[in-house]
Amino acid sequence: MPLQTFRYAACGGGNTLLDIFIYYISYNFILEKQVVHTFMGAISPHIMAFLISFTVSFPTGYLLNRFIVFPGSTLKGRVQLFRYFLLVVVCIGLNYVFIKLFVEQFHFYPTVAKIFTTIIVVSFSYLTQKQFTFKVEAVKSNESA
Repeated sequence: MPLQTFRYAACGGGNTLLDIFIYYISYNFILEKQVVHTFMGAISPHIMAFLISFTVSFPTGYLLNRFIVFPGSTLKGRVQLFRYFLLVVVCIGLNYVFIKLFVEQFHFYPTVAKIFTTIIVVSFSYLTQKQFTFKVEAVKSNESA
């Protein structure tokens, strides 16, 4: 297994376990499986738990990826952060769609739905981060024949 893949698995796995743990605690104990009413409307407990866990997993995920998994990226930090943010926005959309699908259509328990959703989103995220967010620019050489 390449070192970068191992680092991604270790850092991403740790961050994912933290995310799922926070999701579980939020859903079961903080929100007590209750709908949250806000000035913008009602938010289901499984979606609110996702939003709570995301507030922790976003910054920790970015920092782990930038400094441990993809330290060789030739892109500037602000470009990486912007691209990471764009990827996260897409991942939020994917999380929302899959959690809603698994819980409301397939009737999965919310924590199980979160785990299946995480597997799908993490696979997409790794490929996108490697090829877009933290990519390494090819070094151009001016070799003459």
